Amino acid sequence: MPLIDSLFAVGSIRKTIWQLWYPYLTRRLRGEDVLFLNYAFETEPPMALPLSAADEPNRACIQLYHHVASQVDLHGKKVLEVSCGHGGGASYLTRTLQPVHYTGIDLNRAGIAFCRQRHALEALDFLEGDAQNLMFADHTFDAVINVEASHCYPDFPRFLREVSRVLRPGGHFVYADFRFRDGLADWERAIAGAPLRLEHSQLINAEVLRGMDANSARSLALITKHLPKFLHPLGRDFAGVRGSRIYNALQDGSLSYRSYRFARE
Repeated sequence: MPLIDSLFAVGSIRKTIWQLWYPYLTRRLRGEDVLFLNYAFETEPPMALPLSAADEPNRACIQLYHHVASQVDLHGKKVLEVSCGHGGGASYLTRTLQPVHYTGIDLNRAGIAFCRQRHALEALDFLEGDAQNLMFADHTFDAVINVEASHCYPDFPRFLREVSRVLRPGGHFVYADFRFRDGLADWERAIAGAPLRLEHSQLINAEVLRGMDANSARSLALITKHLPKFLHPLGRDFAGVRGSRIYNALQDGSLSYRSYRFARE
């Protein structure tokens, strides 16, 4: 097992690493207007999602958000996104699916500052916050969204309990993430034990791979330009560049990427 994987296997160390990595990435990418830190999604035939000219460069990443969030009707709803990254998904969903209010939270203080500066929408706000200790009262939100972040959390079952706590009865949790083969049993056990009713799940490896293919050239250019050479392998994995360890694992099935919809009773 590579050293970086060994470190990520220890919850408290993993959280510390991600707390350092994301602000570092935000600082390194300053000036590039990188709005998405997630992988991507494309169907066969292509989704052909209607997008504005401003959104078009981020099509593949937007389509992952659209796939996850459109599982429920967000129109007029109060929505929380946990681990919102650089806010591109939050902005897109606020503008297109028209929730009454959308709150994005993230541990990355530099990322939240970027979001506040970059995404000025009346129905959208951003707060610094911890996925495992949500700073909201019980039954606050109609929907909670989490895209490709929970593999960073030291205590995933605790996160699911927090999601259930802040959801109103009848509300929904829509979610997408991945796990390597050796983490699948724990992931599935936590999902089965969550205080939420599972309504739908889908394996989306093929769709994510197509999205990665669409983004690979741009991602590789950013890595080469902004990261020191010793971090290029980590950067390629993080970006899902074609031929990276993450890409290959998705391709051979040793990594499983899934999307889910849960309901709060």
